[in-house]
Amino acid sequence: MATMVANETFTGNPRRQLTKLFSVSLKLTVPDEPNVEPLVEPGKFGDYQCNNAMGLWSIIKGKGTEFRGPPAVGQALIKSLPTSEMVESCSIAGPGFVNVLLSAKWMAKSIENMLINGIDTWAPTLSVKRAVVDFSSPNIAKEMHVGHLRSTIIGDTIARMLEYSKVEVLRRNHVGDWGTQFGMLIEYLFEKCPDTDSVTDTAIGDLQVFYRKAKLKFDSDQEFKEKAQHAVVRLQGGDPVYRKAWAKICEISRNEFAKVYQSLRVELEEKGESFYNSFIPHVIEELSSKGLVEESEGARVIFIDGFSIPLIVVKSDGGFNYASTDLTALWYRLNEEKAEWIIYVTDIGQQQHFNMFFKAARKAGWLPDDDQTYPRVSHVGFGLVLGADNKRFRTRATEVVRLADLLDEAKTRSKDALIERGKDKEWTLEELDQTAEAVGYGALKYADLKGNRSTGYTFSFDQMLSDKGDTAVYLLYAHARICSIIKKSGKDIDELKKTGKITLNHAAERALGLHLLQFAETVEEACTTLLPNVLCKYLYYLSEEFTKFYSNCQVNGSAEETSRLLLCEATAIVMRQCFHLLGITPVYKL
Repeated sequence: MATMVANETFTGNPRRQLTKLFSVSLKLTVPDEPNVEPLVEPGKFGDYQCNNAMGLWSIIKGKGTEFRGPPAVGQALIKSLPTSEMVESCSIAGPGFVNVLLSAKWMAKSIENMLINGIDTWAPTLSVKRAVVDFSSPNIAKEMHVGHLRSTIIGDTIARMLEYSKVEVLRRNHVGDWGTQFGMLIEYLFEKCPDTDSVTDTAIGDLQVFYRKAKLKFDSDQEFKEKAQHAVVRLQGGDPVYRKAWAKICEISRNEFAKVYQSLRVELEEKGESFYNSFIPHVIEELSSKGLVEESEGARVIFIDGFSIPLIVVKSDGGFNYASTDLTALWYRLNEEKAEWIIYVTDIGQQQHFNMFFKAARKAGWLPDDDQTYPRVSHVGFGLVLGADNKRFRTRATEVVRLADLLDEAKTRSKDALIERGKDKEWTLEELDQTAEAVGYGALKYADLKGNRSTGYTFSFDQMLSDKGDTAVYLLYAHARICSIIKKSGKDIDELKKTGKITLNHAAERALGLHLLQFAETVEEACTTLLPNVLCKYLYYLSEEFTKFYSNCQVNGSAEETSRLLLCEATAIVMRQCFHLLGITPVYKL
């Protein structure tokens, strides 16, 4: 290796640090190829491997190089690698792969450093400073159902991962609080309660029933339909009586949404469709001045390459639609909120709509042509929640499943399982209730997040609340067990963190240590790919590595007790951070 010593800190991100080392090595090995990026990833035959040799050979072989094939390039990369205390040894495998073995001493030091300075020292640093995550976004006057579960949970986890990675996140709830349905609702409200000043929650009652009755009348009564259409015009024109009725309906809906968000511990700031109304004419004018908007069949549209239908931005009746609002919201987020990355979390069925309006924004020059360059936009699409029949998950009455009911049932089933295990005799009622909630809601969230979001998943309480396999219940048990091991030792773990040392002499200790150190790069990957399942997989494998460690290495009462207790504590801390990022509340006893 080269004699130059890398200036490094214990950031707890080996992949990043090795990438820096190989970046130096590449510049020394092939100074005439300055644009080659290091390809470092977890290895099959080492802890990590650098995969540049073969690609480099294909670039330089026709340029009179001194090297005689990829293995020779790999050897040169090792020779030019700066000396570093993190690297124990390097070797060549196959056609030039450079296998890297990390120093166990360096790994131990890195974990000790995290125990002293906290898990935030392992947070990845992303190149983006401010992002908007647009998620949940239910429609006013309609109940949140199982479909909103996915957007809410996936969006919250993406926001949490970005926030942990030091990104300022604007969590936006783009609620459907505007549109033609409000004419129907307001007109029905006036019929039920002519004195609009005294409209109360009880006058409206159950908003879902109210909505269905209004819709029924709208579909069957022509005179009412005309009144409702007139009401839309009055509302959009700013009539204070209509605005007041609209605000009351929105408020009742908001209060219902708030209960669900509170249960799920999800924070959102509402900026609904109505917020952008006053900006729409300006945005349409800007797009028109750039020659993007054309007349077509009475409507104003933007034609987009690759799509047979245009994007309608002003309807033939002069009204605005989703595209006008979405383009305006994007303009606002880029220009007023100065967001560099805008992420939309909706079902995959809306993919075409997003593709079209993203292309329109590129055409307008709002976004760069390269979709990886900032400012950038991403559509995080997700599949359906399916029932046991492999069709869209519904109740027996073929209605969509209310989200509030789903949460209640998850908690009830979780509580029943705890009572069955006699926990009602050991714990206070409050402990029982809090644990049932943490486990029930955690199970619901983890089942939604653990698969690749782009595919649907089959909803099954029995599977998600099982204490075996890849479930939140199993992982929460694993965490509680680690806490119990530490407690049984009788040692002051905070004191041990300050004075104790970690050794990774046993293969199972080393494997656990390596997995712990791969936490930061896993969060980084989950952020950049917008795939929460990457973090779920890491968490499950962490619990598996811990089980292997605990089966092979006695903790309490062993000669290595201090070191192994610190490994237990490091595992518990990383598990808790994973739970936090997934929106799951950890439990300390089960």
